[in-house]
Amino acid sequence: MHIYFLQHAAGLGPARFADWLDSMGHSHNSCHLYAGEAPPRLADCDALVLLDGDLAVDDTATHPWLAREKKLLTRALKSGKPVLGVGMGARLIAEGLGAIVSRGTYPALGWQRIELAPESPFDLPETFEAFSWQRDIFGLPDGALPLGGSEASPLQGFAWDRGRVVALQCHLEATDASISALFEHLAAQTHAGASPLEGLHVQAPEAILADTRRVDHQAALLDRLMVQWLRSVAR
Repeated sequence: MHIYFLQHAAGLGPARFADWLDSMGHSHNSCHLYAGEAPPRLADCDALVLLDGDLAVDDTATHPWLAREKKLLTRALKSGKPVLGVGMGARLIAEGLGAIVSRGTYPALGWQRIELAPESPFDLPETFEAFSWQRDIFGLPDGALPLGGSEASPLQGFAWDRGRVVALQCHLEATDASISALFEHLAAQTHAGASPLEGLHVQAPEAILADTRRVDHQAALLDRLMVQWLRSVAR
C-alpha cells in the first residue's frame, strides 16, 4: 500500500509510523501542509495518516490550507480507504464525523496510564502506558467505539466503520527522537509567545526521557494497532 502523511508542523513528523511502514514493505510520502504544499489527490494514495499539530481544528483563517485538508478528509471518510489520525489528526477526524472538539480541562504532556474501554475494539492490553501531548479533547462520534481513557482524557481515541478509521490522542508512534523534537517545537512556540503547558499531567522533560524502555514497549503496541487497522480493509 501507499500511505500519505499529512504533516502540520516541521518538527512533528511520522516518527515510528514511517519505520513500521518501511518494515512491512509499504511505501509512503509526507505532505508538508504548513509549508504550503498542496494536499495529495485521494486517488494517489491507498490510505491517509493525519499527524499532530498545535493549532485549533477550526483555525482556517490563520491557516487556509486547513480548509483544503478538511475537504480531502471528508472525501477519504466516504471513500472506504483507511484513515488514521493522531493528536490534531484525531481531532480533525472527530470533527469530520460530527463530534465536538473543545479545550480540555487538563493539558497533558508525558506518560499516561490508559485503561481500555470494555467495548473497545482495539487489539491492545487492558491497561497500558502511552506518551501523550494534548490541550484539546473530542467527543465520541455516532457509530464509533471508544479506545479507552486516562486521568487527563476520558476518551483517548476511537474506531469507526469497523476499524477502517482510527483516531488516537496518545502517541504510540513516539520515539526518543520525536519526543526530543517535540520539546524543541514547544520551546520555540513558547519563545514566540505561546503559553507553556502546565498542570497536574504535565511532566518535566527529564522525567519523560528517564526510561528509554517506554518507547520500546510502545513499538509493540503500535505494531498490533497498525496490523489491525490495515487488516480492516483487506480483501
